[in-house]
Amino acid sequence: MQGKISCLLVFVLSFSLLPIHASLEKAEAAPAFAKGADISWVPGMEAQGYVWRDRSGRERDILQILRDDYQINSVRIRVFVHPNNDYANGYMNAERAADLAKRASDLGMSVMLTLHYSDSWADPGKQYKPAAWQRYSFQELMDEVWNYTRQVMFTMQSRGVTPDWVQIGNETNNGMLWEDGRASTNMRNYAWLVNTGHQAVKSVSPNTKTVVHLANGYDNELFRWNIGGLIDNGAQFDVIAVSLYPSHENWRQINEQALANMRDMINRYGKEIVVSEVGMDYDRETEAKPFIADIIAKTRSLPNQCGLGVFYWEPQAYPGYNGGYNKGAWRSDGRPTAAMDGFVE
Repeated sequence: MQGKISCLLVFVLSFSLLPIHASLEKAEAAPAFAKGADISWVPGMEAQGYVWRDRSGRERDILQILRDDYQINSVRIRVFVHPNNDYANGYMNAERAADLAKRASDLGMSVMLTLHYSDSWADPGKQYKPAAWQRYSFQELMDEVWNYTRQVMFTMQSRGVTPDWVQIGNETNNGMLWEDGRASTNMRNYAWLVNTGHQAVKSVSPNTKTVVHLANGYDNELFRWNIGGLIDNGAQFDVIAVSLYPSHENWRQINEQALANMRDMINRYGKEIVVSEVGMDYDRETEAKPFIADIIAKTRSLPNQCGLGVFYWEPQAYPGYNGGYNKGAWRSDGRPTAAMDGFVE
């Protein structure tokens, strides 16, 4: 669907096509604007003995600090199919993800799931099939995407959690589940895989919004090719997500380019937008705070209330955690940096 159509109209039209029984589900409404954090490393960090302190130095539960001190009302949790890596390092399968989602939900937070459709990290440079899916035909692969997605949703339901958003893949700049779903060689297969995940989510939770997520949210050419290709090949989904990881020097330019790209996606495709990953080096908190505040303001300003929210990727990570991640917003003394104040309005 192309043209300048309001996000609200697109949602109503999509919802009207659902089976009649779909309206029987009553999921809690997502926040009007999500201020979020990917917290997938939290259980592993806790198992390793990490603790978090607030600005005053008082040790507290990290989710409560995020919610009460920084207005974080939503969490993002990634899900791997059969992760071989140690749970202590935060590799979440469906059960572990559901436990963490329940913990956040009990604090009144909304939940976004990121289905990697892989046993480990899926991102622009790697979209590898789970080991158990390697020899499947494309039809069998679609069947497994359907079954696995429903399994994750049912696992969430078993904990009393209804995700507000589910990403069908993670940073799928060149598709997913390579080689079958590599977008540059078979856009149709990529679209069919996205569509399968979308339909699987809706079959369990019609009110949950499905998300296609690309990195480099400033790259309009990439988004036109990828999102346009999906839609031209019949893919159904509700939301476009972007990642932004600017430097302390270029964040103003990156934010302006991202704003132009997000507006273009709304005008072309009538889709809602969420910034599902942001981050900046932890020792650049002076620049990180205005970067976050600015991208929140820009996302709020999108036409027709199409901007759904902004999520920081693993803000609670200590410097250098898990092999060298340095874009968190906590110091090695367990206290937050000023970057988190960018969420406070």
